[in-house]
Amino acid sequence: MPTTPPRTALHLAATLLTGTAALYIALVAFGNITDFGTNQQFVQHVLAMDTTFKDDDLMWRAVTSKGLQNAAYVAIIVWESVAALVLIYGTWLWARRDDARARRFSTYGLLMLMLLFGAGFIAIGGEWFSMWQSGDWNGLDAATRVFLFSGVVLIVNHLPREN
Repeated sequence: MPTTPPRTALHLAATLLTGTAALYIALVAFGNITDFGTNQQFVQHVLAMDTTFKDDDLMWRAVTSKGLQNAAYVAIIVWESVAALVLIYGTWLWARRDDARARRFSTYGLLMLMLLFGAGFIAIGGEWFSMWQSGDWNGLDAATRVFLFSGVVLIVNHLPREN
């Protein structure tokens, strides 16, 4: 009969921090689904680059097609929703003390957040679409917070377990 690992402060931290990340991205996805238009405008303005410095050397990057803008926004929402489900499952596995699977699924979900906010919002939105130039539609600070928080949770999930 397998033995259940003892609960430790580190196990509790991994459980609660993974749960916090799951709650956050679930609320973000829920908000984007129930209030579709608010962040849809954000994505449209970032992709259109209509509030940047409008440098001719950069404006060729702009995506002005509403269809492509909306497709990108729906893809973001789907990604957020899947990440939320994976992190909720990871949290449930932590609570059940299935540490190996909890660590694996939590890692998948946290990496999904880091890819979305790091590669998607910081790199592509911030640099490729020059979001940093916009006074009105600049989400770099928020993206950086989520990216760093997710990284901290990922580190906690992978700290060696005490016996």
